[in-house]
Amino acid sequence: MRPTLVIVDDHEDFRISARAMLEADGFDVIGEAADGEEALAVITDLRPTIVLLDIQLPGMDGLAVASQLASREAPPHVVLISSREAASYGPRLAGASARGFITKSELSGHTLSKLL
Repeated sequence: MRPTLVIVDDHEDFRISARAMLEADGFDVIGEAADGEEALAVITDLRPTIVLLDIQLPGMDGLAVASQLASREAPPHVVLISSREAASYGPRLAGASARGFITKSELSGHTLSKLL
């Protein structure tokens, strides 16, 4: 059974390319969202095992979404992503409710699997 995944990013082009790459690497991308509020609704409906979550989102940012997801019963594995390096987020990233962080340029199915 392939791991199920939801991609949350406000850039449609990134979601399209990430979906194609991750599906080719064995993940089942079952949904997408463009902002924090939509992400919470999609994740509630689809119950993925993994959420690939951009930190910089309009409205509620990815760190706030990750925190809300962590408080749920049987939360998904959250992996934060950004076009910026981890150091840009400092202690906010270290305290995040997530399995880890990957820059968008380093994203691959292998990198994601290794982190999980």
